[in-house]
Amino acid sequence: MQGSCGKALAGAAAIVFSLSGAAQHTQPAIKGAGASFPALIYQQWAAAYARESGVAPTYTATGSGDGIKQARARSVDFGGTDSPLDADALAKAQLIQIPTVVGAIVPVVNLPGVASGALRLDGPTLADIFGGQIKQWNDARIAALNPSLRLPALPLARLVRADESGSTETFTRYLAATSPGWKGKASKKVDWNGAVTAAKGTDGVTEALLRHEGSIGYVSYDRVPKKRLAAVALKNADGQFALPSERSIQAAVRGSGLVDNPFASLLNARGADAWPIAELTYVLIPSDAQRAAAAGPTLQLFAWALQKGDAIVRQTGFVALPMLVQASAFKTLLSVRGADGKMLSVKL
Repeated sequence: MQGSCGKALAGAAAIVFSLSGAAQHTQPAIKGAGASFPALIYQQWAAAYARESGVAPTYTATGSGDGIKQARARSVDFGGTDSPLDADALAKAQLIQIPTVVGAIVPVVNLPGVASGALRLDGPTLADIFGGQIKQWNDARIAALNPSLRLPALPLARLVRADESGSTETFTRYLAATSPGWKGKASKKVDWNGAVTAAKGTDGVTEALLRHEGSIGYVSYDRVPKKRLAAVALKNADGQFALPSERSIQAAVRGSGLVDNPFASLLNARGADAWPIAELTYVLIPSDAQRAAAAGPTLQLFAWALQKGDAIVRQTGFVALPMLVQASAFKTLLSVRGADGKMLSVKL
């Protein structure tokens, strides 16, 4: 699925979708909260859905951890998360989990005189940067990867997420996959070694990066072209320095086997052009029979998104679900039954 992005909103600011015409006066009927990674895509989907249906969803970017908590507590109609729940957790919470889009986490820097894509890093060096072992930009390990680049003699400032973040979990899972020192430390909220600057949400990290010279952070790829951020070129599993783009995310999808296996990992996918930190993002929707009727409008929203969201996602920094993953998502969506045991009426 694919969609164009609106203005980035900092931290946990609520994203309330701008509507036109008669839909402008419609009260929000579907409420979501959670992952900030896909928030701008959900904004575009909701605006388009409101124009077609008159139903105006809202989504608050509060982080994946909060999205999971609110979905479990039934305080929202759907929760957004970049960190999928396992089958046991879903059954216990009586939730279904639907993948929505594929995106990428990108290390970004604010270094004077260093253009986007000019700085090269590999996994072990990035792991030592975020582990606090590398403290200066002209460190010998960074210089060895960038012999033609004049690195500034600046202190290295790490920017991280303050909230429970699926992006943090994906990013640290990548670090753990490339560095023994990170084994067992991947989490939505990390106990970082040494002093860091923490910001709420993807957009909080973006804005902090733009303000602080010498900083490095991690954001979703869609913010890179939108905010003209300097992305890092990252060494992938094929030993090539890849640049983040929709093309390299699609290469990761192909190299991961996700096309044939809806449960394949996108981290460190093979392929000369593959971006090494790609991920699926998901929504959680109640599936208990007692709330099935109330879940109907939410199921209809995501049935619509699975069918029509692709056209909106193009040129946004995200890519569509492979057909097999999309088909699996439809099957999960249609698995919700009412108190009478019958499938809910969802238009396809």
